[in-house]
Amino acid sequence: MEGKTNKNKVEKVELGCNFMGKIFKLKNNKLRNSSVHSLPIKNTNNTHQNESKGSPNHDSKVPTRKSISRTSIQLQQNQNTIDETKQHKEPNGNSLALARISTSTPHRDNNENKSPSKDFSPLRLTGNLLVNNSYNSPRTSVTKNNKELNSVSYSVNNGVMGNIMRKSGDGVAQFRSPKSNRVNPEELKSMGNEAYKQGRFSEALVLYEKAIAIDSNKATYHCNKSAALIGLGRFQHAIVECEEAIKIQPSYARAHSRLATIYFRLGEAEKALNCNKETPYFDSELALQAQALQIHLNRCSEARKVNDWKIILKETQSAISLGADSSPKVYALQTEALLKLLRHQEAYATYEKIPKFDLDWCKKLFGPASSAYILMIGAQVYSAAGRFEDAVTASQQAAKLDPRNSEVNAVVRRARAVTSARLSGNLLFKASKFIEACAVYNEGLEHDAYNSVLLCNRAACRSKLGQFEKAIEDCNVALIVQPSYSKAMLRRADCNAKLERWEAAIQDYEMLIREKPGDEEVARALFEIQLKLKMLRGEDIKDLKFGSNLVCISSNDRFRHYVTSPGMSVVLFCNKATHKQVLLVLEQTCKRFPSVNFLKVEIEDHPYMAKSEGVNSVPAFKIYKNGSRVKEIPGNNHEMLERSVKLFSS
Repeated sequence: MEGKTNKNKVEKVELGCNFMGKIFKLKNNKLRNSSVHSLPIKNTNNTHQNESKGSPNHDSKVPTRKSISRTSIQLQQNQNTIDETKQHKEPNGNSLALARISTSTPHRDNNENKSPSKDFSPLRLTGNLLVNNSYNSPRTSVTKNNKELNSVSYSVNNGVMGNIMRKSGDGVAQFRSPKSNRVNPEELKSMGNEAYKQGRFSEALVLYEKAIAIDSNKATYHCNKSAALIGLGRFQHAIVECEEAIKIQPSYARAHSRLATIYFRLGEAEKALNCNKETPYFDSELALQAQALQIHLNRCSEARKVNDWKIILKETQSAISLGADSSPKVYALQTEALLKLLRHQEAYATYEKIPKFDLDWCKKLFGPASSAYILMIGAQVYSAAGRFEDAVTASQQAAKLDPRNSEVNAVVRRARAVTSARLSGNLLFKASKFIEACAVYNEGLEHDAYNSVLLCNRAACRSKLGQFEKAIEDCNVALIVQPSYSKAMLRRADCNAKLERWEAAIQDYEMLIREKPGDEEVARALFEIQLKLKMLRGEDIKDLKFGSNLVCISSNDRFRHYVTSPGMSVVLFCNKATHKQVLLVLEQTCKRFPSVNFLKVEIEDHPYMAKSEGVNSVPAFKIYKNGSRVKEIPGNNHEMLERSVKLFSS
């Protein structure tokens, strides 16, 4: 090289197994302040000792071509990212990759003019480390596993080492290790498939969504996501995913088939048939099922015209069994039939099975007329169940969708009238104006003769007016359409008690106490009626106390008195060490069947009773009815005890 230069003083050389230990510090007259520092990495093994074997004192020496070759080969083996087209072949066949370090000294031209065939031993390495094409700190750290290393280009230009470039952005993926921390979407899909097979639809949905987040252009991911959504009953979103899969891959048969299946389950037979025709692989079985569904729906339409509600129940049940188990229209038809047959409680339960969809989306998929019909039926169900505000809202929404439908408009008027009657009647009742309240409830019942809430409210007015028979009639009608209407049952029991119809009152109170064992008001009313009935029969009531009908037998006479009396008695034969669980079960059963006598006999105190009754093992239950022993149950069979008591007490 030309020009005067001071003798370069090269500091200690450390060559790591992943990269050059340090780039030699070089000084010259014009660049005294410029220096290239080494990239610090952890030294593994003792490579630096082997490389500096010729200079044990670590004298300043220029690295030979051989040492550069070794370092570069190690760098190539660890990173696996050097382009083969940029490798330099040594005469001995070894692959060599040289890192270019750009020289920014005035002697660059002279270096570039040197022939690449010349030896590298006299080569002086000077230059700067460039980061993002601008000078930055010369010291750059390299992690051991190379996960954080940005893109570094290696090239050879006329035998001169060029630039080491650190790039940002998408270039990282080009040199990233195959063992990357990025999750494979195919693995997520496989995990989602396993979760789906096991019925864990929510978990499968999350996995499919993660796969889509990584690669949203795979039709299979969207199609599989739709399957998970179907399992969760989210048909609206399932349709969207199927349509997206078809958009990505129009010939994807599975997406077409799944979309047709969704339409079929929603009761849209015609849409299912059309979608099935578009698939490259026509599903003949699905086509036959869709045609059969259309036949059932047509029969329902014909039966509705002649008010044949039993036919509608039959055809809708067939449609559901066929596979249209999520069809709003099918369930609405079934609900209407149950309402017309005065099975309001079943109608409400059936209507609740209808999938809940966004109103605008429902209008788009099913059409305005069908959507209005579904809302109209919902208004009638809500009114029958006493949800009057919801009934008005649903009927008004139906009128907006189908304003010219006279049937829908009639439901709107009825819902408003019944709601108004209930509000006005309640205000009058609270003001103790029972006659006026009764008249207002009558007006509401003219619009809806079998509204259980209005019937029960009118029964309350009639009871206050001493019209117990009429009140019982209203309660009877209300309980026909709503068998579990507890308020009507309580009111009827109270009226029967005032008419001294003890057995009828006890029957209603017992039904109520089974539904609500903790209702103290009902329990006390039942206890008082039981006392009155036993007194009329001349029975001994000294052992009866409110809150418990479990009697501890103290003598043989008391035992015979209970088991021979009219009615039913359950006797637990046990010893003093009987497990507490058996006693707890007996006490709970007592509360659910307060009219039944429950007795406890400890055989240590009364061995003759156990012998006379044939008790072979303890604990044991024996059921007596009207003086006769009818059933024996092992003490550990609690379910049989519950069923038997319910059977013999009815």
